Amino acid sequence: MIAGLQQADIARADDCIARFIRRTPVLHTSGAELGLEPFPLTLKLEFTQHTGSFKARGAFCNLLTRRVPAAGVVAASGGNHGIAVAYAASRLGVPAKIFVPTVSSPVKVSRIRSYGADVVVTGDRYADALLASIEYATATGALPVHAYDQLETLLGQGTLGLELSDQAPSAATVLIAVGGGGLLGGVAAWYAGQYPRVIGVEPREAPTLSHALAAGTPVDAPAGGIAADSLAPRRVGELMFPIAQQHVDRVLLVDDDDIVRAQATLWDTFRIVVEPGGAAAFAAVLNRHYRPAPDEHVVIVLCGGNAQLPPPTHG
Repeated sequence: MIAGLQQADIARADDCIARFIRRTPVLHTSGAELGLEPFPLTLKLEFTQHTGSFKARGAFCNLLTRRVPAAGVVAASGGNHGIAVAYAASRLGVPAKIFVPTVSSPVKVSRIRSYGADVVVTGDRYADALLASIEYATATGALPVHAYDQLETLLGQGTLGLELSDQAPSAATVLIAVGGGGLLGGVAAWYAGQYPRVIGVEPREAPTLSHALAAGTPVDAPAGGIAADSLAPRRVGELMFPIAQQHVDRVLLVDDDDIVRAQATLWDTFRIVVEPGGAAAFAAVLNRHYRPAPDEHVVIVLCGGNAQLPPPTHG
């Protein structure tokens, strides 16, 4: 485990950010409600977090534990991290500049601007926006807030694991979507190889952690698919990678069609609206890429909800 990312460190981060974030609810149900075997199933409704995703945790941890210069903060994002940094900066009275790629959804770009941040749309992918943000930080002295590859970010995201320990103490397995790996790394650090097992889920079109594990080091991977604005950074984080090697049980791949079906099922069954990235972990169970054992208590983190509203239903 990397220094500064023990349970005690995550607990201190939780104390620091507690008054700025929501303790998001859980929904206890059963696989039987989805036409699967009747195993206990808990959905962690993290899309109800401030800004619509778990990213608010890491954003506040950064801004509250690091010195912010007069130039403010700068971040690169596919959308959700930028929304979170803009929101945290607004709450704390800090200037923010956010770089996003052209694949970012208009919904997310609009939300970033709604919190008063200066938004720059540049490049086709997250990696392009990240390079532009680094150049801006160098030129202005603004504090860079990385979406996933930064200790404070991992600490903030790890507080979700702390919450789950209280909300689902009997959990045997936790499934979490992977982009850069900040959430997966933070939660895996919290559990640190203890029960429950932690499993990552990636889109097949953006297998960042799968490729890294196969290579033994973070490497460039494809960065496409339906969830490209949240789960396709091209390369998994350097800080979370050793955590994944030690404490992530496995990584599953899901297809875009699986994710679309998962979004539709969440809406039809629970009236839950999530974005593609937020539905990826659910897709792994719904489409039987992960088959729980009888009576295995499974937790699925629904991590982001910055999506277009579904069309109204009638009848």
